Parts: sequence; C-alpha cells; structure tokens
Amino acid sequence: PAPPAGPTARGHLDRQQTDRDEASATPRTDGKGRHDEPRKAGGGAAGSASPRTAEEPADGGSTRAPLTLSTRSHVWENGCDHRYLIDRPPSQVAPPPTEQDAPTWAAAHGAVHGGTTNVEVTVQGRASSAVVLRALHVRVVGRRTPLAWSSFAMENGCGGSLTPRAFSVNLDASRPLARPTDGNDGGEPIPAVRFPYRVAASDPEVLLVNARTTGCDCSWYLELDWTSGGRSGTLRIDDHGSPFRTSSVKGRPEYGYDYTDGTWHEKG
Repeated sequence: PAPPAGPTARGHLDRQQTDRDEASATPRTDGKGRHDEPRKAGGGAAGSASPRTAEEPADGGSTRAPLTLSTRSHVWENGCDHRYLIDRPPSQVAPPPTEQDAPTWAAAHGAVHGGTTNVEVTVQGRASSAVVLRALHVRVVGRRTPLAWSSFAMENGCGGSLTPRAFSVNLDASRPLARPTDGNDGGEPIPAVRFPYRVAASDPEVLLVNARTTGCDCSWYLELDWTSGGRSGTLRIDDHGSPFRTSSVKGRPEYGYDYTDGTWHEKG
C-alpha cells in the first residue's frame, strides 16, 4: 500500500554526539568475517536501539560506528529554487517560507518534494584516526504513480551556488546510481571527485545528493559504506527511520507566488 502523503523529510536529522546513529547503522561485518544482525524493521534514528553485534562486549559496551552524520533534506537549489507538491487549492497554501523554515512549512501543508530532493549529509569521524568512505548506494523501496497534486515553486531570489561533493541520482532508472557530478563555487567549477574519501574528527566531509524523477512517486534511502582499521560497515541515511519521498511534477499545475498581491498564480 502507498505510504501516507506526508512530507518527504521532517527537517534536520542530527545524529552528532549521540548514539542514535547506530539505529540506522548496519555494519556489514565485525572485522572477523562474521555478519552482524540487520536493523529491525521500523527502527529509526530517534530512540530505537540497534541489535547487539558480534563485537559487543557482555558488559553492555558499544561498538558504535566511527562516524557521525548530520543530514538535511530540505536543501533548495542555490538556496531558493525548489518545488513542493501539495494537495490543497492555492488559496489554502501559505506564502513560500525561507529555506531555513521549509521543514515546518512543508510538514504543515503535508507537502512532498516535487521532482527533486536534495539531501545534504555531513560526515565526520569520532576520533583523530581516519575513516575511509568507500561508496554511496541508492535503494529505491517504492515506485507508485506520481501524485496528482499541484506544484508550488519556492523561488524568491537566488544567491550564489556552492556544491560540495555532489552526486546525481536518477530515481527513474531501473538501478539508480549516485554519480559524481561537477559543481561550482561562486562561478568557479569544482571537478567531480569519486570515492574513496577520508574523514576524521577534525576533517569532516559534506556530501550533496540530488535525486530526481519525472515518472514516479518514489520512496528511497541511501547507504554509505565505510572502513576503519580492521572494521567495515554501512550506514543507512534516511528520514528519521523512514525513506525519503520524491514525486514527479510532470504535467501538474504549477503555481508561483506574487508578492505584490500576496497570492499564488498559475504559471503559463
């Protein structure tokens, strides 16, 4: 069955300085060739405990991943350009928010990311020793007919563009991949850089994933492979334990906000 028509992301998921990232961490092996238990269904970043692994000592100690994650999914293009699909008439949609206030605004309107979802992940090591980020995988766990809702544009003046470690994902592909893409910083090109990367406590990395669709209402999440010393594992990157959600805006009515008269107008 289709998931509830809630927002694709509930805002800022901050796992730094906590142990909650273990609820979304699924190490591949324990460094001795033994497989850990997979994360139980329904587990999320908030308040759910990870299953015990083969490395965990009997005294209740933890073998948490050597990484912390801080994730944002309401990231607009150049800080201003984004689309949301909303199942309401324009008269019942509030004026566009700022990017900072987008999570609250989207949740209040039951909005779903339209056409594109940008996920920004800050990855940092817990210690001075380096952790190698090996690969980033895309898992599409649901494909449905695009939502028959109206599209609302957030354009309200764009600033400069900064694209760190950018990846492009085509959710319509049969096997979506996170492909490294060129970025730019104030007009200066930033060549695409491929895995592996190294992070440490004093050397974080920012990954920006641009996921798009023109043909589905897609549910998806990311998996980040890491190695450190003799250990390796995979961290799941999602929306508080649920998949991200992105739906096509193709053929949908599109509205832009007119600040002079304070109303939404359908674009021609």
